[in-house]
Amino acid sequence: MTISFISFGSDIAVTTPGVISRSELREPAMTTLLERPVLPSPQDAELALQASRMLAAFRHADANLKVQLDDGKVLTLPRAATHLLHHLLTEMAQGNAVTIIPVHAELTTQEAADHLNVSRPYLVKLLNDGKIPFRMVGTHRRVKFSDLETFRKQAEEVRGAAMDELAAQSQELGMGY
Repeated sequence: MTISFISFGSDIAVTTPGVISRSELREPAMTTLLERPVLPSPQDAELALQASRMLAAFRHADANLKVQLDDGKVLTLPRAATHLLHHLLTEMAQGNAVTIIPVHAELTTQEAADHLNVSRPYLVKLLNDGKIPFRMVGTHRRVKFSDLETFRKQAEEVRGAAMDELAAQSQELGMGY
């Protein structure tokens, strides 16, 4: 199972290393995503389980989480990050792969196809047929992650309705399903 965490903050960016200016944050920049989802080792899963349990009681508290770094500095995390961290650790504790994609990210056609678990040519067909919005950057297509998620949710609803219809028909016909 792959879990994608979606950031809802407008100023969150995961970009290539370097200085990020405020103007870059306002412009939809090409976002560098993790090459692969992070799959925890058994040792990491155990550590994640312990940390998740410790955070479970804290995530409903009114205070911000403080983390002490190796150099002794104390880092204060926003409550939203605490909730996200708890969710991330819970998934890792279960051995699930995790990746983070900001909601404003623009994906390449290959990244978008990988997210939908379809081939790149099929994704390009969906783009060209107008089923998913995109923009051109030179000769390359870029797809907003939010548009991709909207399409995915709509496709799931259509599939769910088709399955409900098939189940109803099988019941009517007494097929024993």
